[in-house]
Amino acid sequence: MKILRRAVTVVALVGLGWMAGKAQTPEVGVFQIKIDAPAGYTAVECVRGCTLQGARDAGLPPDPNKRTYTYGCSGQRVERCAGAANGFVEK
Repeated sequence: MKILRRAVTVVALVGLGWMAGKAQTPEVGVFQIKIDAPAGYTAVECVRGCTLQGARDAGLPPDPNKRTYTYGCSGQRVERCAGAANGFVEK
């Protein structure tokens, strides 16, 4: 009887822990970004849960109102272009 009570207690505690962990798991991602990359300029937009900053501004405090970061490449013949943005998850 003592072993049965312990087994039921263990199962109940494991079940409660599982339910508590499941309740804290978000159904969707923590943040969401949208990237629009036509020829010329590229826009990275924070849709939910984040702010953005240009890579050149690293070390400066992020602007909480900065939702979109845009960069572009210029020149006669650009085959490949790269840019960088720092992202901050909102708390």
